[in-house]
Amino acid sequence: MIFDTHAHYDDEDFDGDRQALLEDLSGAGVRAVTNIGASLSSSRATLELAARYPWMYAAIGVHPSDTGELSEDGIGWLREAAAGEKVVAIGEIGLDYYWEEPEHEVQKKWFSRQLALAGELKLPVVIHSRDAARDTLDMMKAECARENGGVIHCFSYAKEMAREYLNMGFYLGIGGVVTFKNAKKLKEVVEYAPLSQIVLETDCPYLAPAPNRGKRNSSMNLPYVAEEIARIKGVSREEVEAVTWENALKLYRIVL
Repeated sequence: MIFDTHAHYDDEDFDGDRQALLEDLSGAGVRAVTNIGASLSSSRATLELAARYPWMYAAIGVHPSDTGELSEDGIGWLREAAAGEKVVAIGEIGLDYYWEEPEHEVQKKWFSRQLALAGELKLPVVIHSRDAARDTLDMMKAECARENGGVIHCFSYAKEMAREYLNMGFYLGIGGVVTFKNAKKLKEVVEYAPLSQIVLETDCPYLAPAPNRGKRNSSMNLPYVAEEIARIKGVSREEVEAVTWENALKLYRIVL
């Protein structure tokens, strides 16, 4: 029983075989997926996918790199759309200073606005943070994000930052990067973090694990991630899959 807590099946990389791939997931043990919006348009597409597949859930929000398009009208649409029964989180939202655009203050404005929206709606958040560790954490604390909880997607910081989020009750999203030989820092985080606060994710079509690194990713690759977590934690892959399944249900407040 595998739950992919972070996928982008609305991405154009899946245009050629999306339906066939999604229909094959259960055969690989993948029984649930949360598709994640990264813009207003991809959030709309995410809602359509979640409506089509009973085992797919939706998170809607605007990624920091796309916040230049956001307005109060967009926030209003997110508020209305979040009332849908398949919407389980606001995300992915956050800060990304890698590309330096849009400017930091624009990203911060709309990160704060979307954190406040999640608080208003009492929904968990899916957090994207790249090269913005301190600002992300400080803003989340200022917005009392711990009250609704959520997941730090594609966790990429050191053990000290992981401790901060774990103490706030957040989950860490662990994907294909943990299988990379040079991912020493992430492996240390996985060793440190309790399994009860780890969830599996792909970020597909990106970040495929070894041995498929560089290829298009999909939820079918998650057994490789579970196997590496199991090796690090000294437990069986079956235990990793079972515990992270329950964690995902708790994260997204899904009752089956």
